[in-house]
Amino acid sequence: MLYYVLIAFYVLVCFLLLVVVLLQQGKGGDIAAAFGGSSSQTAFGARAGATVLTRATAVLGTLFMVGAFALGIAGAGRTGGSVVSGVEGPPTTTQPGVPELPMSNPAGAPATTTPATPAAGKGKDGKDEPKDAAKPAGKDAGKKGGGK
Repeated sequence: MLYYVLIAFYVLVCFLLLVVVLLQQGKGGDIAAAFGGSSSQTAFGARAGATVLTRATAVLGTLFMVGAFALGIAGAGRTGGSVVSGVEGPPTTTQPGVPELPMSNPAGAPATTTPATPAAGKGKDGKDEPKDAAKPAGKDAGKKGGGK
């Protein structure tokens, strides 16, 4: 019960602080001050004394900070629950009629691999190739630049 009273008081302090801050007049930040025409605020002195609005701002700002601290302490003992705390997850079933694929070789199957390319220096039939077989034959085979 006390927690809800603190929340209501805190919301009231926040609203009043908002109103008091918006009611205050700026300190020379208007458009006339940008062009050197700030004589309207210097008629009563360069800095005015603490008015009711500035004192109210200080008091309400202090209440705002103390209220936030008090609500943090008062809310620490409360245990918040999750929206999905009592809901179970979806069941984990497989679709009927879909066989499962094996992930590894069965116990009786031999593990064989075939190389995709023949060994280096060997031909298609496994015999050694002559060393000159890989060179292109032609009249411009040994020249650089295309033979012009």
